[in-house]
Amino acid sequence: MKNLTSGKAWVYKDDVDTDVIIPARYLNTSDETELASHCMEDIDKNFAINVQMNDFIIAGDNFGCGSSREHAPISIKACGVKAVIAKSFARIFYRNAINIGLIIIENDKLPDECSKGDVIELDTENGIIKNLTTKKEYSCPPFNKEIQELIDIGGLVNYTKKKLGV
Repeated sequence: MKNLTSGKAWVYKDDVDTDVIIPARYLNTSDETELASHCMEDIDKNFAINVQMNDFIIAGDNFGCGSSREHAPISIKACGVKAVIAKSFARIFYRNAINIGLIIIENDKLPDECSKGDVIELDTENGIIKNLTTKKEYSCPPFNKEIQELIDIGGLVNYTKKKLGV
């Protein structure tokens, strides 16, 4: 079964830090809906209002730098974003995203060749990213079986519960 999704691109530059993804003034809540309503607001006031289910964040280098707060990937996932595709990620953000079941993909070409609103198609099973607007195709390594299962089940907590039979 193919894991195929398409949605619009929301494009950002290098060094998008966790304080921009979810400003510190909102860290007093763990409510995902509340976090989602403030996602990216300091860099893009209209993001949380206009983002649609299965849209993509496309970014440059070092996405998710700054503090190691889990609120950042949680707010992105809660907005309905299917995946973040960037040239590179801060390592702690990368791991936090995988742990909560948010797809994170490194690709060094797509961010330079993508514009806001482009339609992106992602096939995680075969490791293919297509920009349907520009008709360009990119490759990305598919996740190994365990990581794909962790993402599909919604994160590390659910994955662990399944493995323990809880």
